[in-house]
Amino acid sequence: MVVAPKFILLYNLLMSRIRKLYYFDRKNMQEMISFLNNRDAYISRIMFNPLIPLHHLIPLKFKFLPESYVLKDKKEIKGLITIAPSKSPLKRLEIQRLFFDENCYEDAEELIQFAVSKYKASGAISFIVRVDDNLPDLLRLFVAKCGFSQISYERLWKIPVPEKIEFNRKEYREFRNSDSATVSSLYNESLLPHFRPLLSSDAREFKETIFKGLSYFSEYKFVIEDKKSKNISGYISIKTSDNENYILDIIQSSWVEIDINAVIGFGVSQIRKRQKNFNLFIKTKKYTQLGEKYEQLFMEHRFECVQNQIVLTNSSAKIIKDKVRSGRFTILNQFYDGSGVNVGI
Repeated sequence: MVVAPKFILLYNLLMSRIRKLYYFDRKNMQEMISFLNNRDAYISRIMFNPLIPLHHLIPLKFKFLPESYVLKDKKEIKGLITIAPSKSPLKRLEIQRLFFDENCYEDAEELIQFAVSKYKASGAISFIVRVDDNLPDLLRLFVAKCGFSQISYERLWKIPVPEKIEFNRKEYREFRNSDSATVSSLYNESLLPHFRPLLSSDAREFKETIFKGLSYFSEYKFVIEDKKSKNISGYISIKTSDNENYILDIIQSSWVEIDINAVIGFGVSQIRKRQKNFNLFIKTKKYTQLGEKYEQLFMEHRFECVQNQIVLTNSSAKIIKDKVRSGRFTILNQFYDGSGVNVGI
């Protein structure tokens, strides 16, 4: 693959102030994100994985862990960015976390440009990022200064945990790697057609890998299957990073009716096997065919929308129709419940 010289040049220019996050940055990091109630757990995730030093050395297509970089001014850390690979890292990377001093958008721009230049110089095709809709200045930075385009949004809903749950156990089973191609097709089918060039997936993005145990979150995956025909009509993912807050994500065919209350009941039953007291959230995605339907249903049930995030990308792929119009430190890409507790994945 021929790497664009401009990305290599820009990367070299930015390297003077930006470097990898090291273990001895712990104290500075604790001060930087002191406003997070789970800061120690977060720092442990990004700093103490024993494979991180070696992970920086492997080619991009084999990466499987987030990588973090800090911007330093003399001895003070002014910002941090974390880049997370998908299971097809050459295809898509995510800007997962971004910290910087209040109103220091020049520092944020420098971190973003560094990350994009570094990984595109290594062969990355596109980046995706999710920005809270209550951070308009950061949204403008990504669009006006860093070449990202706003394409859609995702919402997180807090679901009251039902006391009584009802579902047909025969319809649900654990996900197997052999289901990956089917689930990938189901996901691509669930996207609105004009988003498929940007957001489509392949089977590798759903397969379990040998490095699953090194992830900073736990994920439990299931499929909804017709016992007679063996056709899979839905996929359920339950994620948690703290064993207290669980996010339920559903992929389903738009051609098959699925009882969302039964899916919630099944999700609750699985979580209760592991945790008695917990908070439950469901994510809806505007770019899917059933996104609006579920948003309307949750509003009718008076579920609380605890976060709205704008989805942006710098992919060279194009959307067929018009794009969607739309403490001391700033933080990017965190999900919170109503009490301010971070439940991000």
